[in-house]
Amino acid sequence: MFEQITAQAAKAVGELLDSAQLQPGALLVIGCSSSEMVGERIGKGSSREAAQAAFQGIAPILLERGIHLAAQCCEHLNRALVVERVVAKELGLEIVNAVPRPDAGGSFPVAVYERMKDPALVERVQADAGLDIGGTLIGMHLKWVAVPVRLTISRIGQAQILCARTRPKYIGGPRAAYLAL
Repeated sequence: MFEQITAQAAKAVGELLDSAQLQPGALLVIGCSSSEMVGERIGKGSSREAAQAAFQGIAPILLERGIHLAAQCCEHLNRALVVERVVAKELGLEIVNAVPRPDAGGSFPVAVYERMKDPALVERVQADAGLDIGGTLIGMHLKWVAVPVRLTISRIGQAQILCARTRPKYIGGPRAAYLAL
């Protein structure tokens, strides 16, 4: 089961990055319910193994493409996000004082926190794209305007996934001209 989660996570992230046409330095927010991936209700069956399997599929692709990860914690940490400290400083994000745990933050943010070089938690981001694994509600961390992205897969493990990319706002009126996005 965990090998399947790794493969599905890699496939989902690869397709999302292709669809969103993210450039190196872009920020991807991921909310991930390890409970949902193993067939339990969100928050009721945390699985470190499932979280680690998902991260193993995701991390190499992000590293290869130069995309920054923001891993969203659960509501017990007010949906704070794990990022590399250098990314927080680069983006001018305020660092908050907390460390994720499986029962306060979630197994996926713990897996990310344990594997980052110098992790930090921040309260909010405005990401360029997002992957919601299992109904974690990542929308608050996306730039305006979010556009749904359909992938060839709809689940990672047993968790439903939803993806989005963002685009610049259209402004102006009937005389305005826009770039094709």
